[in-house]
Amino acid sequence: MNIMALLRAKSTVAYIEDTDTVRQGLEKIRVHGYTAIPVIREDGSYAGTITEGDFLWHILETESDLYAQENYRISEIIRKDFNPAARIDIKPEELLKRILQQNFIPMVDDRNLFIGIITRQDVIRFIQGKIEEK
Repeated sequence: MNIMALLRAKSTVAYIEDTDTVRQGLEKIRVHGYTAIPVIREDGSYAGTITEGDFLWHILETESDLYAQENYRISEIIRKDFNPAARIDIKPEELLKRILQQNFIPMVDDRNLFIGIITRQDVIRFIQGKIEEK
């Protein structure tokens, strides 16, 4: 399995920065229709993934007014233990284990810089293509 062939490059993937406001993050996740989105730091390194649920819990714990969410940063609400990144040299077996548990795997280079994602859908398409070849 060629992991690089499955990679959706950073330039083609929606992400948010940890310095964005919660309101900006909410708007971006809504516009793209995602349930989860990668978060990167200003230096380009991977900070974590944030989900609709993270936004919901934050709003329930603070203020429900959308404009009030401009007072909070993504870095304040992100769960750093959710959806850890993988390096591009991940073994195919490990990739398959992880993709079963999440919709996408954030990918980083050897400096922990975010380079893109591998989606469950792309992995399934790859496997389907291999089956059809036989």
